[in-house]
Amino acid sequence: MLSPISAAAGRLLISEPFMPDPNFKRSVILLTEYSEAGAMGFILNHQSEYLLGDILPDISYSEIPVYMGGPVAANTLHYIHRCPDKIENGIEIWDGIYWGGEFDQIKELITNYQLKEDEIKFFTGYSGWTPGQLDDELREDAWIVANKFEADSIFSNNEHNLWKEIVISLGQRYAHIANFPENPMLN
Repeated sequence: MLSPISAAAGRLLISEPFMPDPNFKRSVILLTEYSEAGAMGFILNHQSEYLLGDILPDISYSEIPVYMGGPVAANTLHYIHRCPDKIENGIEIWDGIYWGGEFDQIKELITNYQLKEDEIKFFTGYSGWTPGQLDDELREDAWIVANKFEADSIFSNNEHNLWKEIVISLGQRYAHIANFPENPMLN
């Protein structure tokens, strides 16, 4: 049975400011799955060094950035979008945010310049938790769960400020941590 503090698919996980795991340093993760079998999501604000054309050279429009979704299965490509009218068979994980869908449609839309950067986000790898692991981390205050957010922030190109903006949007209880230095030893 899921615990009362459980996150749910479509929620954001915000890492605490001094998370020791460098994979999740000041991360904002969109959960795409959450069940008794475990959890899965994608880091929204860690852009990789790659563009989509570097990974898929047969796509003519190569300027779309690719993000590091997490340390699990880094050789896989995933995507979220907000255009179900263009991409069939995506799974709605939050109000207007879809995971997956027909990849051939996506390739055609990108090649024909009919899909914009602010409509889709690509990830290599994903973030995953075994059964109960995420609940344990939530009890340890490693993550803050955000239940309210704007889809625009998910598809924003402002990944450098996303963590801070989401923390501030959570209200006074958390706003003070938004300005914590990344390395408190340098303060």
